[in-house]
Amino acid sequence: MKISFFDTKPYDRIFFDKFVGDYGFEIEYYEEKLNAHTAVFAKGSAVAVAFVNDTIDKECIAKLEEYGVGLVAMRCAGFNNVDVNAAAGKVKVVRVPAYSPYAVAEYTMGMLLTINRKLHKAYNRTREYNFNLNGLTGFDLHGKTIGVVGTGKIGRVFIDICRGFGMNVLAYDLYPVNDAPYEYVSFEHLCRNSDIISLHCPLTRQTYHMIDELAIGRMKDGVIILNTSRGALIDSEALLEALKEKKIAGAGLDVYEEEADFFYEDWSDTVIKDDILARLVNLPNVLVSSHQAFLTEEALSNIAETTLSNIKEYADGMPLTNEVTINA
Repeated sequence: MKISFFDTKPYDRIFFDKFVGDYGFEIEYYEEKLNAHTAVFAKGSAVAVAFVNDTIDKECIAKLEEYGVGLVAMRCAGFNNVDVNAAAGKVKVVRVPAYSPYAVAEYTMGMLLTINRKLHKAYNRTREYNFNLNGLTGFDLHGKTIGVVGTGKIGRVFIDICRGFGMNVLAYDLYPVNDAPYEYVSFEHLCRNSDIISLHCPLTRQTYHMIDELAIGRMKDGVIILNTSRGALIDSEALLEALKEKKIAGAGLDVYEEEADFFYEDWSDTVIKDDILARLVNLPNVLVSSHQAFLTEEALSNIAETTLSNIKEYADGMPLTNEVTINA
């Protein structure tokens, strides 16, 4: 079976090449992102493998179907960039529901520690032999209240880490975990009472811009916001304004709502035309990284194995364990 693999990075090839021989598939790698214009590269392939910033809209789905592609295999958990309604009855869609909750949860705590204790500033200073401590004061995490939005696998691992630091946890989820050793509250209560807020939920119509001007207005002065889930959970303009006004003391962003145009690529010799992103990157109390929270050897290995397993189920005519449907 021939597979067209889009938005390829060197670390993708290392792990997919490691396991593909066990399945007998043939992979053609493309650096281009999958969209209606590049779908032609998949002509003659049964499967297109895609990632978070590909644009798999109605037009792209129609092209894939025309070129004989029967399966879109997302090598990630999220699928908000796929028009599932357009795909129904035309092209099947599968995903990797979990690859390493520890990778993302640990990275989120790393962002919090960096922002709070100014590790990035200290690193840059000492490289210039500046050993001054002024401006590097943080606060104890022990005893602080962290609001965790989303208690799926990643959210629960992150909560365990926070409790290990001696933090008080407030949780919000439309589907609470039974007998959880932490308190579930309303989203409004979480905003009003948290010193730190961390987002670990999918992007849906209900969660789009859940952190907006209204939600920020309810928050404590000096709150820290963390987002390692999906960029559009936060209204970036409202966030930037709150950072300028010091309503929000700091933000750790591994995702950005317009990231598809920038993330995973080298733009170091280019003037970034997205003014909001440019200003966020340059704020001293904001840490922006390019959607790398998942990037561990364990996660990449699990992504490759699960994606290839999903494709094998399709090739063998078996039920698709990780199929994405309209009601997913």
